Amino acid sequence: MPRTYETVQTTTIASATSTVEFTSISSAYTDLILVWAYKSNSTNNPTLKLTFNGSSTGYSGRQLYGSGSSVGTNNNTNASFISIARSVGGPSVVNETALVILHVMDYAATNKYKTVFAQVNNAQNGGELDVGLWANNAAINQITFTTPTSNDFAVGSVITIYGIKAA
Repeated sequence: MPRTYETVQTTTIASATSTVEFTSISSAYTDLILVWAYKSNSTNNPTLKLTFNGSSTGYSGRQLYGSGSSVGTNNNTNASFISIARSVGGPSVVNETALVILHVMDYAATNKYKTVFAQVNNAQNGGELDVGLWANNAAINQITFTTPTSNDFAVGSVITIYGIKAA
């Protein structure tokens, strides 16, 4: 079986920050998978705000979450970002780690809108599934994550982007 996943970029947070950005992303793959061991400096389940190519328009999404004692959904349309870990998925204890797996489908296509699927797991709070849409036909060459909390991305968070090659 041919190897279809290749490491594109890896970043380890060296100092607390509110923004993580990947630029100059190659269009050599069909899809991107981001795997993030997300450590937080906050206790408020911070939302990850996902944007592409510096754009602040055309985003929408849906979040489904469960904590073992409750379930729920959130919805956002005409937004300036896609919400990831909006409800229970993000860390709620300082330096706790949540696992975020994000799949960006057909990111390099120029004839369709971009779709995102994310899974967020956190031992403290439960889990969340997020689906997002960027209503833009542009190929994605920049991915940016921000949080509403200053310097929320803690030292030691590791993010790796994998490219999926066509089989």
